Amino acid sequence: MSELKLKQLIKTLKKMNRYLRNWNLMRVLRLALGIFIIVQGIMEQQWLLVGMGSLFSLMPLMNIGCCGVSGCNTPVRKSNKKLEDILYEEVR
Repeated sequence: MSELKLKQLIKTLKKMNRYLRNWNLMRVLRLALGIFIIVQGIMEQQWLLVGMGSLFSLMPLMNIGCCGVSGCNTPVRKSNKKLEDILYEEVR
């Protein structure tokens, strides 16, 4: 193997390692479920099911979900100001 091809291979492996680093169990499970849906759709010749399986497989590959990447996170409060106790007066 030439030195140039070896450098390209190392560069490609580094990119793949960087891509696969942030995978977790749920992401792998979603990909496996999507592939399973695609296979079942092909076996039953249900092309709508194949399309849905493709969508479910594409979501973990692109790391997107219903809310997008980190779309469901709430913003962190940056203020260290303490909250005051609120006094309520009961009205009858």
